[in-house]
Amino acid sequence: MAWRPTAATPALTALHRAGVAHEVLEFEMDESAPGTGAGADAGYGLRAAAALGADPRHVFKTLMVQVPDGSLAAGVVPVAGTLDLKALAAALGVKRVTMADPALAERRTGYVVGGISPLGQRQRCPVVLDSSALALPTLLVSGGLRGLEVRLAPEDLVHALGAAVADIASP
Repeated sequence: MAWRPTAATPALTALHRAGVAHEVLEFEMDESAPGTGAGADAGYGLRAAAALGADPRHVFKTLMVQVPDGSLAAGVVPVAGTLDLKALAAALGVKRVTMADPALAERRTGYVVGGISPLGQRQRCPVVLDSSALALPTLLVSGGLRGLEVRLAPEDLVHALGAAVADIASP
């Protein structure tokens, strides 16, 4: 199937409504490659960074976690690193968190795994951005579809989401 430009996503709509300056970047990824389908593995973000010609420390992935009361929260960390679940739990003020079941994350966010954006989620949840983002002039996060990224200032992302900022990534 040929690559088609994307229509507006809830993430892009949220940025427009918030008046946040951003740049939309689209890229084509071979969906048949390992780690790019519905069960995308940790390598998807690194392949996305490579497809964009971007530094993996500047491309951030949104990982959904479940807190003890059953609600979800999002940890946003560089694709070059991993999410520290204990640090995220502390930032959220709970004892522990577990990775959310992918099907649950898709239902609650309205996005598919590999395209989950912290912006414009179907059910709003707490978001914690890794503090490394604040050292960057801009970062990239999913625009709500696989193959769609948004470049914006980290401060604008924090403001648009009402996000907390904490050290939640491990190299």
